[in-house]
Amino acid sequence: MNTSFFGELLQAISERGRSLLDRARARERRDTLTETTENLADLCEELLSNRGEASGVALAREILARYDDLTIGPRIAFFEALATRFGADHTRINAAIEAWRNKPSDVAAAELHAATEPRRLELLRRLNLAPQATRTLVEMRGQLLDTLTRRDDLAAVDADFAYLFSTWFNRGFLVLRRIDWSTPAVILEKIIRYEAVHQIRDWVDLRARIDSPDRRCYAFFHPALVDEPLIFVEVALTREIPGAIAPILELKREPLDPERATTAVFYSISNCQRGLAGVTFGSFLIKQVVAEICREMPRLSTFVTLSPAPNFAGWLARQRTQPSPALTEADRAALATLDQQDWWSDEAALDEMREPMLRAAATYFMTARNSSGSPLDAVARFHLGNGARLERLNWPADLSERGRRQSCGLMVNYLYDLGDIEKNHEAYAESRAIIATSAIRKLARPSRALTTVEAAS
Repeated sequence: MNTSFFGELLQAISERGRSLLDRARARERRDTLTETTENLADLCEELLSNRGEASGVALAREILARYDDLTIGPRIAFFEALATRFGADHTRINAAIEAWRNKPSDVAAAELHAATEPRRLELLRRLNLAPQATRTLVEMRGQLLDTLTRRDDLAAVDADFAYLFSTWFNRGFLVLRRIDWSTPAVILEKIIRYEAVHQIRDWVDLRARIDSPDRRCYAFFHPALVDEPLIFVEVALTREIPGAIAPILELKREPLDPERATTAVFYSISNCQRGLAGVTFGSFLIKQVVAEICREMPRLSTFVTLSPAPNFAGWLARQRTQPSPALTEADRAALATLDQQDWWSDEAALDEMREPMLRAAATYFMTARNSSGSPLDAVARFHLGNGARLERLNWPADLSERGRRQSCGLMVNYLYDLGDIEKNHEAYAESRAIIATSAIRKLARPSRALTTVEAAS
């Protein structure tokens, strides 16, 4: 009710400001789609100048509307303008530095801080005054991220977006909601569309995941994006730690009475907004969902994930095609079966590959690092960084097309032991220590990978 009221009020202010702008600039406006990026940048300069609130809201709305009409080329040119025309004011910075050197004070320090802030930060804040602007700015950043793959000179613009969004989407503003069959259809449709781990095939599949007594789904929302989930997690209630995804997704399974459940399994976590990449939600989501489920079912004692290993297939392919201590010659020969068509349908081949695959997977998780020294696996970085423990490797666990392509059928259980989360998090934060069970450590090659882990655990 309050959100609707303030939204309507802001809309009214915007409409009033638009009429003021129309009268003030009647001879200058051109209602065509040929507005150049330079004209749009000029409007941004105008927005940054001093003006009344109503006209400022209207101008912000107009800028965002014109941006929305841009094609890819002019859109990139607009990002370039944000980088070049709306950076920090070097003259003001030099003056502030000189003032600080001549007479250090809190006032001088505040001016120096303000001077170093790029002008585009204030521009984005003012653009956010327009109705529905937050949604548009999130989409804008998503388009910027797509551009960054070939234009790293725009990284500073992206850093400013990320800085603002980390504040605007602070955990204190997020609302946790349970998603069930009574959730509005507009949100349920987005849950189907945004599912990023295990595709939801249809409405029947969705209902099985959110409306069964032994299934739960929770999502974070933000007041500025009322019907847009930011991130959601799907949970299965079970009596044991699962080793494969098919039984969890099975439509015709017999539901478990929640009173008999001992384990909560986080089997899918999906970020929904491309433009919010890098803004941390997942760790808060898991911890709050654990608290929510514990209040409802205090008998639950085990909290685990059933996670993919999205970088494993690429890593394994490289180890198989070049000399590597990660694989013995015998294991390399056994894993050559992966080159055969339909290898996943051959039960005998699966049995032959099981042990070599688990040894390779253990080595991957314990030794494979990226250029910054963090685990190569993106999902491992997330869960280990949140304080989970690498509990168990499962193979074959996901023989879907996607599971074979990304993970060669491998899935992983990360255990969230509530008593060890903080200790594990600190060990990972300080030295990127891989906290894992002894069974996984013993499987890994080469043995030198075990030293730092055993010392840290």
